[in-house]
Amino acid sequence: MAMTTDVHLRDLRYFLAVAEDLHFTRAAERLYVSQPSLSKQVRALERQLGVELFRRDRHGVALTGAGEALLPHARRVLADWVEGAAAVAAARSAQRSTLVVGMSTSPGRGGLLPAIRSRFTAGHPDAALRVRQVSWEDPTAGLADGDADVAFVWLPLPDADRYAWTVVAEEPRLIALPETHPLASRPELDFADLADEPFLALPESAGPLRDHWLALDERAGRPARVGAEIAGTEETYEALVAGLGICLVAEGNAPLITLGGVVTRAVRGVSPSRYVLAWREGDRRPLVRAYAEACRSVAGV
Repeated sequence: MAMTTDVHLRDLRYFLAVAEDLHFTRAAERLYVSQPSLSKQVRALERQLGVELFRRDRHGVALTGAGEALLPHARRVLADWVEGAAAVAAARSAQRSTLVVGMSTSPGRGGLLPAIRSRFTAGHPDAALRVRQVSWEDPTAGLADGDADVAFVWLPLPDADRYAWTVVAEEPRLIALPETHPLASRPELDFADLADEPFLALPESAGPLRDHWLALDERAGRPARVGAEIAGTEETYEALVAGLGICLVAEGNAPLITLGGVVTRAVRGVSPSRYVLAWREGDRRPLVRAYAEACRSVAGV
């Protein structure tokens, strides 16, 4: 096998042209090369394979047994390559015209997503939008590993200088707790009254975002008690109902967890949350810019 490892597609293409025309001059014209150059290339291929592929005599050119044996394989390799190149071209053009939007939970917020989509597609009717749902373990919702082109995420982001963003919503953080909790009877709470309660925490991989939802900045250096880790909306609801802990939630996400048995209350003494559309710093692709523009106009920022 070693002797065939350096055979190039060009060599097979030249071989095939001569095999189909059985005429070096006609094959050379079809390939837009000189006839001496074609003959030289075919001889080099024969030397490499250690066998004659064509019989050349005064009657013309004919395939040898080895040439006949190679012919169907050469056809297949070249056809496969044409298919492969076409698939790469299709993938490349799809990549150029597809925008992947990452998110952990649907933004909701008064039909924000459909409104951005319709504004974006009005300006870019040939572009496809693909939504990618990502677990809370990745606070960048696919931006960090390149799986998403833009993403709806919460600040703060880890490695914040890698990203640019536009704020979609600034919302108060509410406290979510089981309706049976002693503090649930109050319409509004001070964060100081909650600080010693067990809290539900995002996975450690969420980094600064985990700290934000545990309100570490508001705890004056005292650590939070973690009752359980949560990586999605359903898990959060189940943990709340089970009494494993309480958690801060953005006002716009409150409807996702205030199903049966869970309530939210206003909290004094915690900063608001900021929900943003983010993209990688320096990404100048037109579709990324267009989506950010659509988001700004819909969100009114």
